[in-house]
Amino acid sequence: MSTTTAAISQPIDHGMIVEKDVKIPLRDGGYLYADIFRPDSATEKFPAIANITVYNKDKLWIPPSDLEEEANPYMNWEAANPMWWVPRGYVCVRIDSRGTGKSPGRCEPSSYQESVDFYDCIEWLAKQEWCSGNLGTLGISYHAACQWRLANLNPPSLKAIIPWEGRADQYRDQAYHGGIFSMGFLGNWINQHMARHLLGRTRKYNPDSFSPDMLWQYLSHDLDSEWWRMCSARWDQIKVPVYTVGNWGGWGLHLRGNTEAYLCAASKHKKLRIHTGDHFRPFHSNEGKVDQLRFFDYWLKGMQNGIMDEPPIKLEIRTGGSKKPYAFRFENEWPLARTQWTKMYFSIENERSPDEEHAEGRLVTEQVTTARQISYSGSNPNKAGIGSGSSAPGIGRSGISFVTDPMAYDTEITGPLMANLWVSSTAEDMDVMVTLRNIDPDGKEVFELGQQGQPVVLTKGWLRASHRKLDPQKSLPYRPYHAHNERLWLEPDVPVECQIEIISTCIVLKKGHQLRVDIHAQDSAGSGNFTHFHADYNEEAIHTFYAGGAMNSYILLPIIPS
Repeated sequence: MSTTTAAISQPIDHGMIVEKDVKIPLRDGGYLYADIFRPDSATEKFPAIANITVYNKDKLWIPPSDLEEEANPYMNWEAANPMWWVPRGYVCVRIDSRGTGKSPGRCEPSSYQESVDFYDCIEWLAKQEWCSGNLGTLGISYHAACQWRLANLNPPSLKAIIPWEGRADQYRDQAYHGGIFSMGFLGNWINQHMARHLLGRTRKYNPDSFSPDMLWQYLSHDLDSEWWRMCSARWDQIKVPVYTVGNWGGWGLHLRGNTEAYLCAASKHKKLRIHTGDHFRPFHSNEGKVDQLRFFDYWLKGMQNGIMDEPPIKLEIRTGGSKKPYAFRFENEWPLARTQWTKMYFSIENERSPDEEHAEGRLVTEQVTTARQISYSGSNPNKAGIGSGSSAPGIGRSGISFVTDPMAYDTEITGPLMANLWVSSTAEDMDVMVTLRNIDPDGKEVFELGQQGQPVVLTKGWLRASHRKLDPQKSLPYRPYHAHNERLWLEPDVPVECQIEIISTCIVLKKGHQLRVDIHAQDSAGSGNFTHFHADYNEEAIHTFYAGGAMNSYILLPIIPS
């Protein structure tokens, strides 16, 4: 199946009107400022594509020279390019969120209030004389996450959304991976944006406006609750047509929300696309923009281009190690109906070693009859020793590893995964971090391209053992859903069974390659920006992993037959 340029809006050189700092009224008497880029026509009405941003609508993004879209004075980070969309008959609208850019008020990123404000903006835009009354939303990351919260409220004029690589569940996707605080990304993001408001150019518009207690709020709400649900997608309320777009390399932030949307959103009209590459090039690629345009042409302009008659799933199939895009394949459902759900059992066969390349055992297809256990340290000492007051990185290996036999033939793994592990600790809690890696016949790791252009592992999963309680109504055999609403503390050295959600992946393991699974107590290979706060439960604790006999630990793999 190929995407065609037939029956899509073609560029027309009718000029562009740029309206800066347009004042949009809100229901509570406040207002936001927006920039509007629209076709220069006194006779036609056009649909609009809107986004709301905390990144400052006036801040110019200067892209790298090899971007498929040429740089121009209207580029903005993670947002649609007016120079491409306006000639094709669309209005582009960028709105500064409260307390950011030029909009007054107190900035509360990713909040319910921002969703209500966005609703008011959508309905105000729909009534403008140049607007056809049909609105869509489009953008990457933050500009995607805000679309879920807007769609919860179902504004009448919102006709379609394209959340491109966007977290949806603020607790599970972003703040608390498996109940473990994602300190690396969140701490950096909050501090950077607070600094930009207090130390950058936006201070002259909004001094001291950025929410000063955002990090405290995230840390103090360390269990799931209505506080998190108010600022997350509510799948049963999302009825608008949605094209949800993820990135295989974005397992730390930009994939789970997109696959969950396709599984759970109440919308009758859904499409799912998962690609590779960095954070912005697929969005600005000609191929990516054609997908966006066809979807909006259908839902905002009523153009019968056949996009909703095509298979709803479009997946880039990774075959290992490429820095360029792989070929796409179309599918009819997610997970794939022909998936061969395969349990690979952990078999402990070797003593633990500090050697990073060492494997303590194998992954095998038959249940292991002999019960064994292996222990490892919950803390990873650094040159200052072990202590919660130290922020220095560890200097050793904090876990164990298992490998499959070399693949007898090319083997595709595509879909969601789950690890069912038996563990215990000498402490009242422990962190379990699972990493999947592709190892070539020479024993070298085959990395994929990450969203910041860095090498990344295949995927990861996380769980704090006290958060092992499942929500039985939302859990699926291949995707456990943890309640995160109470702590089930460990008893010293008493084994418990933990089902760990592993973020979806796609890889064709070539003949002779091995799948390696690491089980660690600390952030390990490939964590990158997504490091975690492991608390003091792990310090000086001894964690134990069990396999075989009555405690058969395994990983569930989605094998796709050739």
